[in-house]
Amino acid sequence: MNSVINAGLFSSVFVTLFVIMDPPGTVPVFISLTAGQSRAARKKAAWQAVLVAFGVIVVFAAFGQQILQHLGITLPALQCAGGLLLLLIALQLLTDTAEDPVQTKNVNIAFVPLGTPLLAGPGAIVATMVFVQRANGSLPDVVAISVGIIAIHIVMWLTLRFSGIIMRILGENGVLLVTRIAGLLLSAIAVQLVADAVTDFIKAG
Repeated sequence: MNSVINAGLFSSVFVTLFVIMDPPGTVPVFISLTAGQSRAARKKAAWQAVLVAFGVIVVFAAFGQQILQHLGITLPALQCAGGLLLLLIALQLLTDTAEDPVQTKNVNIAFVPLGTPLLAGPGAIVATMVFVQRANGSLPDVVAISVGIIAIHIVMWLTLRFSGIIMRILGENGVLLVTRIAGLLLSAIAVQLVADAVTDFIKAG
């Protein structure tokens, strides 16, 4: 199977984006932003938000390398910055200090703040760019990253689509528990990114 898709890389991409985008944690925010809307409007907002997030992630996955080269940024620098950024996000998840996005007047909430920055935020963008930079460009790696990105967005759409049911099943305490676990996993990923970056800096001399 590894000749078609890098299973290890796929799992890394999926798990990392899952804990960053935090599908269960977006449920209460989505419900609050779409409060008062019809069921059809909530369905529309769900797929629009996921489509916007997917577009943003794909753009940075495809053109992130060119952006880095133009700005003269090395991969270790990106890894270190991304690790620190993800660590801040993880601390917010663990301490519940993240500010809930608010609806902007005359703006479709599926685009802002749902699509970005709630779903396709700085953490998800940086993580995706790091995975693309670390891949060796082989077909199995490309397929793994592509399938991982698609899979997490499918999960996100299903989560938003059935947000009402999920909220009733998990309850507020369940959502809080999942958010805390996601924060713990994300903090470990962030520390590993920084450690790898420091190792690369030392090797480069």
